[in-house]
Amino acid sequence: MRCISSEAAHTTLWVYALLVTRQPCILSAMPQPELLETFPNPYPGRDYEIDMTCPEFTSLCPLGGVESDAKELALLQGGAPDFGTIIITYVPGDVCIELKSLKVYLWSFRNDGIFYERAVNRILDDLSACAKPRWMEVVGDFNVRGGIKSVIRARVGNRESGIGNRG
Repeated sequence: MRCISSEAAHTTLWVYALLVTRQPCILSAMPQPELLETFPNPYPGRDYEIDMTCPEFTSLCPLGGVESDAKELALLQGGAPDFGTIIITYVPGDVCIELKSLKVYLWSFRNDGIFYERAVNRILDDLSACAKPRWMEVVGDFNVRGGIKSVIRARVGNRESGIGNRG
């Protein structure tokens, strides 16, 4: 089962980028939520938790040119690459996220100039729209950049059961 995305989100982002930068912006067709697939939950009546760790997440810093000493960065649309680990935890509803499609979806961020906060929330929005979980959390644990480490957490739904409560 494939999940289909709306063009409205891309248009909204383009308008926002134009307002912020006051320059015409070229936005990639990434990320690509239409790559996500699901399969029927084998135990839809039971609350259980699925944890997925994706240690090879990459995107581009949206502030290209900050590292002005590297002429090669001019070839990138965005900026220097950002690396991190994405941790997805959810209690499935009627469907579960198919892992290979998740991998390819996360790869679709590779050439996208995107802030950490937007990436994590976009992943959460796309995955929760596709799988409609009872509860989901996405954590972006990003590598140090400029001496600062960032960890971003976003959640949807209510975690009513005691499954995985980390106190």
